[in-house]
Amino acid sequence: MLACTAASGLVAQSVPADGDWPSIQRDAAATRYSPLADINRSNVSGLAPAWSYPLRAFNTAVPIVVGGVMYFPAQSRVVALDAASGEEIWVHEGELPASRGAFAGPGTYSGRGVSYWPGDASHAPRILVTAGDRIYALDAATGEPVADFGDGGWIAMGGPAYGGTPTIAGNTMIIGAASLENPQGEPGNPRGYDIVTGERLWEFDTTPDPGQPYNETWGDGWKDRGGTNMWGFSATYDASTGIAYLPIAGPAHNYYGGDRPGTNVYGNSVVAVDARTGEYKWHFQTVHHDLWDIDMSNAGPLIPVETESGGHMALANVGKSSYFFVLDAKTGEPVHPVEERPVPPGDVPGEYYHPTQPFPVVTPPLSRVAMTYQDIVSPEDTTPEHAAACHAMWEKAGGFFNSGPFTPFAFKDADAPPRSTIQLPGGTGGVNWGGAAADPTTGLVYVNAQDTSLVGWVEKVEGEKPYSFDATSAPEYDRASVDGKGPFFTFSAPLSGEYDERGRPVGTSAPCYKPPWARLTAVNANTGEIAWAVPLGMFEELPEGRQVLGNSGSAGPSVTAGGLVFVGATNDKRLRAFDAATGEQLWESVLSGNANANPMTYRGRDGRQYVAINAGGTIAAFALNQ
Repeated sequence: MLACTAASGLVAQSVPADGDWPSIQRDAAATRYSPLADINRSNVSGLAPAWSYPLRAFNTAVPIVVGGVMYFPAQSRVVALDAASGEEIWVHEGELPASRGAFAGPGTYSGRGVSYWPGDASHAPRILVTAGDRIYALDAATGEPVADFGDGGWIAMGGPAYGGTPTIAGNTMIIGAASLENPQGEPGNPRGYDIVTGERLWEFDTTPDPGQPYNETWGDGWKDRGGTNMWGFSATYDASTGIAYLPIAGPAHNYYGGDRPGTNVYGNSVVAVDARTGEYKWHFQTVHHDLWDIDMSNAGPLIPVETESGGHMALANVGKSSYFFVLDAKTGEPVHPVEERPVPPGDVPGEYYHPTQPFPVVTPPLSRVAMTYQDIVSPEDTTPEHAAACHAMWEKAGGFFNSGPFTPFAFKDADAPPRSTIQLPGGTGGVNWGGAAADPTTGLVYVNAQDTSLVGWVEKVEGEKPYSFDATSAPEYDRASVDGKGPFFTFSAPLSGEYDERGRPVGTSAPCYKPPWARLTAVNANTGEIAWAVPLGMFEELPEGRQVLGNSGSAGPSVTAGGLVFVGATNDKRLRAFDAATGEQLWESVLSGNANANPMTYRGRDGRQYVAINAGGTIAAFALNQ
């Protein structure tokens, strides 16, 4: 941990008012659970559009609501609305400098959302929002910059930009770092700041230097190390203990780590720190020496769990790997058994392959982690044209080798014939930044889990240009495939089976392995067992009866005391409600665009419960018919 300073202490952080949704995860514990039950199993079928507001922008921001006022970013604006009517209360138009780093557009506020600080005896409530490598503080009542915060309302992060939302932990706000995928460069260290003054309090070193614990897990790869960042859009915080749980992503480069031999702690880890000082408490590493871009997209919700051995406050952590870990909040020890199992070795020159990886013993993976030739879709699964195109792709690639979870990409010499590997899940997971929602009264945890893939091989990089858009320097080795150089090629094909003259798919593409390809899944954190799982998302291009095969993006669900799980996330322009106990779909609404954002619910000033989601550049709000 880097040097930290002391400032004003923690303030009490109360549980949010029932009708509020004051952060993108609703509460500090990141549960996305609302105690509202006006909308419930018995009446959700009557949910209808109430109002909408065009953002004049496209982002994945989750709006927040406090006291009946909704706040959200929209490019160079931060907007406050009456959450019962959608009418503007104030609009702050910022004059923003061009930003840098991943997840931060030129001259725009974060596309992920804003944060709310409730104030104290001497300071009014504030809206905190990032823009590139700055953090801005606005008066929540007026939208005006807070004059005594930093330089007239903003502070410089003093490091890489961050496109997520500041995590509010008492009088401290915590941010991550959207550092690029370069092994040497700006450090991806999370940082903590005093909300009142803007003073930096601490910075946590995610790649330990000599003399620090776990430095030996990097070989000499700790030197000037970049990456290994917290790009997740918020952390989890326990107000009762003052501990924050940071999701730390995998090291750069994503697919080659010969320059970082070892397990690479704190990469791919949940790291528990004192929220005010950054002091290290514990960590749990979910992947040793990441070669698959598995990352750590979220720390997970903090909930009470009851096991045969007793009760725990625990984190329900599941990310892009789709493995579900329940971690004791005090110690980081797994609540349910986790064992190190051997995984396949690889053959890239100079690479380090860790011989084992951690596997939950009770909970199976929530997404596909393996496939063979027999798993290719059939004409009856989708269409004859799609199945034929998938078989043609298999042949073109020289087949796709997979020997189970954590299969590494094989090495291919420049003049050798195609030798392809398939990785499952692929680059987006699994469970991505949408993360999990959890009902603390039942211990059920809900996720949108995808079946995605990455295909290709690792080759010696040709030239000096990096293969990936999010890197500025090239490693010695990197990913490529029969379809070109770069990290994003998948085993999928157009349902039409057709490609245009430039080789681009005609119409909608779908995975080439048997469906379903995405599921809304409920896991009982008390036992680790799957309670239910149902396909999430449809392909309207397919014949009736074969449409609901799972078709989702990276967003996640939210859950309510009304016994409902709300989720958008799908690529079919739908918002849906499911029975939280059984997985039965109870309601859906067609939206103006895909809702690649998490839904939320709140009580308006008129006393009614609303459900809202950011979809296709519009905030859409729903309420029961009156």
